[in-house]
Amino acid sequence: MDKLLAGKACIVTGGSKGIGRAIVERFAREGARVYYFSRTEAEDPGSLDAAAAEGGGSIKWIACDVSDEAQVNPAVDAVAAEAGSIAALVNNAGITRDGLALRMSLADWDAVLRANLTSAFLVSRAAARHMIKARAGSIVNMSSVVGIMGNGGQTNYAASKAGVIGFTKSLARELSSRGVRVNAIAPGFIETAMTDKIPGEAKEKLKTGIPLGRIGKPDDVAAAALFLASELSAYVTGEILKVDGGMGM
Repeated sequence: MDKLLAGKACIVTGGSKGIGRAIVERFAREGARVYYFSRTEAEDPGSLDAAAAEGGGSIKWIACDVSDEAQVNPAVDAVAAEAGSIAALVNNAGITRDGLALRMSLADWDAVLRANLTSAFLVSRAAARHMIKARAGSIVNMSSVVGIMGNGGQTNYAASKAGVIGFTKSLARELSSRGVRVNAIAPGFIETAMTDKIPGEAKEKLKTGIPLGRIGKPDDVAAAALFLASELSAYVTGEILKVDGGMGM
């Protein structure tokens, strides 16, 4: 069976851990030449090497703070120069700095908006220039069900992820005539280092609000990213795909 991303160059931001790392591995197993952007290299690269070997793809780390325009543009251009084109971009990088709005510092507000929303704009703008030349490409942005439903204690995070949705739909309208698709994924509760900190009793309570009865896995999101990045979704643009076990119904 042909690999869905065989030989295609793909950028994944925030690819050193969690959901981003799962996407990097999934794409490499589908034959992609994956370039992951992060400030630090992934620890324990064994699974990355195994994924690349299994799928005939490759994985390369590029040190980049994706909220810094001065770092983003040369990093994206370097990928395009080496690979010849950019087939897909997954804007996954993001942070949380939770707190009640009335107590939230402007620094925490700005940091989350810059890391989660501005970074998606910066990397998309840089990558789209190359995709437009090729008249092909797929951009996948990472939103969240929190950006749709809201969540107390996360006004900055919710605002950034809601912004990703508006950005996605607007950019899809701008780029569709150039052959470039833009979609977003809105994950629910996913097993990551962040959710590992939630006490067991609280996790069980969370599950009661999820119709499928379990917390999601990074691979659940990676499968959705693969669909949107590949030609399986050739007639899909401007969509927000919830991967939340039905929580946001």
